[in-house]
Amino acid sequence: MNRVVISGTGLFTAPHSISNEELVASYNAFAAAENARNADAIARGEKTALAPSSVEFIEKASGIHRRYVMEKDGVLDPARMRPRLAARADDELSLQAEMAVAAASEALAAAGRTPADIDAVICAASNMQRPYPAMAVEIQAALGITQGFGFDMNVACSSATFAIEQAVNAVRSGSARAVLIVNPEICSAHLAWQDRDCHFIFGDVCTAIVVENADLPATEASTGAARWEVLGTQLATRFSNNIRNNFGFLTRAEDGDFAARDKLFVQEGRKVFKEVCPMAAEHIAAHLGKLGLAPAGVRRFWLHQANLTMNQLIGRRLLGHEASADEAPVILDEFANTASAGSIIAFHRHRADLASGDAGVICSFGAGYSIGSVVVRKL
Repeated sequence: MNRVVISGTGLFTAPHSISNEELVASYNAFAAAENARNADAIARGEKTALAPSSVEFIEKASGIHRRYVMEKDGVLDPARMRPRLAARADDELSLQAEMAVAAASEALAAAGRTPADIDAVICAASNMQRPYPAMAVEIQAALGITQGFGFDMNVACSSATFAIEQAVNAVRSGSARAVLIVNPEICSAHLAWQDRDCHFIFGDVCTAIVVENADLPATEASTGAARWEVLGTQLATRFSNNIRNNFGFLTRAEDGDFAARDKLFVQEGRKVFKEVCPMAAEHIAAHLGKLGLAPAGVRRFWLHQANLTMNQLIGRRLLGHEASADEAPVILDEFANTASAGSIIAFHRHRADLASGDAGVICSFGAGYSIGSVVVRKL
């Protein structure tokens, strides 16, 4: 079986930033207008007044300070509160593909690879803008990858780590020399910006990863840091309705309301926290144990970036103390929750300082429930 390495990563950051202050002003204007419109019903006790949001509430609940989005004005318009994105013709590059090409180009440069070196493209994200043709195949064509294959996969926030396992298996078995993974996340389009409990959670971004055979000759063209050997991957799922999005192709056939609240991201946050934190910590510890490693021997944990308190609890369960920013870097304060891309952003930004031989864990967790972990060692 072939040894496998991660040789490059890339990051596309959405062009517009929204601060908590901007978001709160928009939401509170919406809430005030809704309360005024429903004043009589609220007075009769038939409706509950919408509570205002605040910067303090958001930062205490999540650790998020701002987020990047593909379109800002529509999100902040109290009369709209969703991104305003223009439809594109079929012969134009799709929005997710455009993001993916940008991130992929950086990852390929970091790895010192060209499109001719890539045998497979996996587009792994929490939502795709269309069911077919596959986004991965469009991205493959846009990058000029004329050989191999591409496919899409969705395991919500765990999509990237699940895709890494598929890529690793393809390279280990010899069915691909190198695999490109892209994670174009436009979470702003499936977030309920009018819901105080979650209006601050998500941001937009795209990450990319090159996974390749360790025996492929290194090139002088590489602009990235040292390669990382993949020591092992481990995936787990357990069904739960606590994170759900009911939008789908059957909505039309069911005569459903496309604008209904359940057609966007919905979660039972307290239940998710209570159930996922121990699952993630136990999953990581068990995976490390299979590889003869202990959490204390791991130099860095690049965890899913959904909630700061969740990551702090997982760190305590694994290490016996609150993980420092060096042990478990945080990027959600700047990017918010970027679904499958969060742990990859952390890995992309916070790995260059580690020494040869250092071990690390990339781990994501989310809807499904799903958990994926990738244990790596710097070469």
